[in-house]
Amino acid sequence: MGKTVALLTDFTEASDEAFAHALALALAYKHHFYLLHVKNPERDEEWSSFPQVRETLARWGAIDADAAQSEVEAKLGIKVAKVEIASEDIPGSILDFTLKHPTNVIVMATRGRQGLDRLRYGSKAEEIFHRTQVLPAIFIGPEARGFVDKSKGHIRLERILFPVAHNPSPISSLERLTNLLAPLGISSAAFQFIHVGDSEPQIVGLSGQPLSGIQVVQGPVEETILRIARERHADMIAMPTAGRDGLLDALRGSTTEQVVRRAPCPVLAIPTG
Repeated sequence: MGKTVALLTDFTEASDEAFAHALALALAYKHHFYLLHVKNPERDEEWSSFPQVRETLARWGAIDADAAQSEVEAKLGIKVAKVEIASEDIPGSILDFTLKHPTNVIVMATRGRQGLDRLRYGSKAEEIFHRTQVLPAIFIGPEARGFVDKSKGHIRLERILFPVAHNPSPISSLERLTNLLAPLGISSAAFQFIHVGDSEPQIVGLSGQPLSGIQVVQGPVEETILRIARERHADMIAMPTAGRDGLLDALRGSTTEQVVRRAPCPVLAIPTG
């Protein structure tokens, strides 16, 4: 069975990049593609203002320019559904939707608020992930260079930076990542494991053998992950996450949230549970 992709959008310019990523994944997975629109009561928004699925697929050469909506599912295997999220409790509404409509990955843009701005207004994308940590989420941050060519729809995932540690254990996250990438033809050779610390952690991999090829680097965790991602021109950072832990994390966000805000590429946050 194909995998289901959900795009969370508010019709902003930042959502265009997230749209291209979500649609390219849905095209590869050949299953359901949910467009979840977070309605802003202060703006008059229409679906017509957002990039259309058929128009984009035609530009990518996947269907003819005059193809009917029914041809998208018949030819490409993608079933598209548009859903309005009008509730004031957006994270709760998203969680309720994903429980009723099994979803493999959710894609969303984030503005990357920091400091006083974040404490005052928060980050909608981060709060949604914090409260719906039952599925992987791809964040497209304000500084991110995407892994999808918006003009052609091609996916490029040649370098995936995967930070690992004893806690949270990365094994379940690695398994979920492998399953997500399998339909895309992405091999494990794309994974680049790093551990920020003094010594290499002893982690048993999916094969039952110790996970090999872990590079040990030193420095502040978030800054080091971001530095290596830039130096290696990573196409994506895959972050195992157990959510927020303690008062400090609640105030400044988890390690994953801090990386998302300034990442030079999309970040895939994968719950470890």
